[in-house]
Formats: sequence, C-alpha cells, structure tokens
Amino acid sequence: MADDQLTDQLVKYLSDAHSIEEQALQQMKSAPGIAGDPQIASLFERHLEETQDHERLIRDRMAAYDADPSKLKDVVAAAGGAGMILFARAQPDTPGKLVAHAFSYEHLEEAAYELLRRVAERAGDAETAAVAAQIGDQERAMGDRLEGVFERAAIASMEQGRGDEPSARLVKYLADAHALEAQAEELLQRAVKIGGDPELIAGYRDHLVETQEHKRLLAARLDALDASPSALKDAALRLGALQWGMFFQAQPDTPGKLAAFAFAFEHLEIGGYEQLRVVARQAADTETAALAERILSDERRAAERIFGAFDRAVDAMLTSQAIRSS
Repeated sequence: MADDQLTDQLVKYLSDAHSIEEQALQQMKSAPGIAGDPQIASLFERHLEETQDHERLIRDRMAAYDADPSKLKDVVAAAGGAGMILFARAQPDTPGKLVAHAFSYEHLEEAAYELLRRVAERAGDAETAAVAAQIGDQERAMGDRLEGVFERAAIASMEQGRGDEPSARLVKYLADAHALEAQAEELLQRAVKIGGDPELIAGYRDHLVETQEHKRLLAARLDALDASPSALKDAALRLGALQWGMFFQAQPDTPGKLAAFAFAFEHLEIGGYEQLRVVARQAADTETAALAERILSDERRAAERIFGAFDRAVDAMLTSQAIRSS
C-alpha cells in the first residue's frame, strides 16, 4: 500500500512538472519579442527548444505510469505564463522585470525537479530520477545565463525610460524592492506556521527577521531621498502573499511546494536587488548600492539554506501523508 501511495505521489509530481513546463513554454515563446535586447532575446529563444524537450520527456515519464497530464493544471499554468508576460509588458521597465521574473521561474523549475528527483529516488524509479536531474541541470544553467544579463536588462530598461531622471528611476526601484520585501514578510509569516519541518521553519523564521530589517532599511533610504514606499504596490503584493499562503495550506504536500516557492521567491528578490544595484550606481548613489549588496548577500544565503533543506521538505511531505519510502 505504501508503495502505491509513493507511486501516486510521484505521478502527482510529474503532473506538476508538466504544468510548470506548459507555463514555461508560454513564457519562452513570448519573451523574445519584449526582451528589449538581442542578447537577452536569444537566451529565451535557445531555452524554448530546451523547454519543448523537457515537456516531451515529462510526458513520456507520465506515459510509463499510464498517466496523462492534468488538463486543468495545464490550462491554469498556461494562463499564468501568459499573465507573467502581460505583467512584464505593462511595466515601464519591461526588460528588467522580464529577466527578474524569468530568473525566479527558472529556479522554481530547478526546485521542482530537485523535489521530483528525490521522490523518484524514494520510489525506486531511476529513470525518472535521471530525467529530473537532467532537466534540473538545464534549468539551473538557464538561470545562470539570465544572471549574467542582469546589468544588460537594467540598462535596456533605463534606455526605454530615457525621460526619467536617474534619481526618480532609483526611487521607483527602491519602492519596488520595498514592495517585494512586504510580500516576502507575509509569505514568511505564513511559512513559519505551515513549514512542516523544524529546520525549514527555523530558516523561515530567521529570514523573516532579516526581511523585516530589509524593509526598515529600504524605507530609510526612500526617506533619505524624500520619497516613501508605494502603499498601493505594498498592499497588492501583501494580498498576493496571503493568497499564496492560503494556497500552500490547502495542499497535501505543503512542505515541498512551500520550499520550492520560497526558493524561487528568493531569486526574484535577488534579480530585483541586482538591478537596483546597477540603477543606484547609474545615479551615483553609493549608499543605496551598498545596501543592495548587503541585502543581496542575505537573500543568496537564504536561498542556499532552503536548497539545502529540500531532502527534509520531501521527508516532511511524505510523513504528513503517512507514506513510507522504498
């Protein structure tokens, strides 16, 4: 019975992976047209071919279990992919927002495949584990390529907004960073309650303290520039965080999904702070550039800590559903 439950869980993770690839396909098809830079566009074009291969590989592994992709999940995921593109296109700094969100999404995929690999290994499915490792490596490599164009993306964004004064542009990026920290605070507060594993919960709690300090420091920089956080942005992002918290609480495998999303969200923040650092330097604001460096170090360390706890997240997920590994 336990083996059947573990196989069922593996199929669910395969279905989740397929849905993620469906969303990625939507993003990769649309992203080159709004990238704002030929080098950045070429990265998305190259990864489209990899993503098509990923979708096929996952579909084949599902067929090995006589399973079909979840049509409902795929429709929702495809709509989400289109929604991300529409969001990026609507921003005045499209290239930067696009690259930051794509960077985060690649790490969501990396996390999903790390979890899938671990579940497959526990289920004794070496072939699925190998496929998950192969795809995970390619998602990580795409994330690295995107990380290499953060400065180009920030510069392309600045070129799109030539009428903005450097100081005004810096205030916008600081307000965006404050809004992200407001969302992170809400997510981490929920994560502390539903993390499912003592080590994961300790990591979320420690980073919650850091996040609250980040918010304070960003607000102080905005105040120094005679500006203030965007209340509208902060309220909208806090609402989004609350909705995500409710989503995770409703999942039977909360610890795994929560860890994957938290890992991806850390990389969304990393993308934001990498670009804030570029904009601060362009504005000759050394204090804000130094603050971005400091917070970047915290975000990277938090991401590494979450990654290091993926085994515990899978164990907590299996324990919560009374499933024993092979």
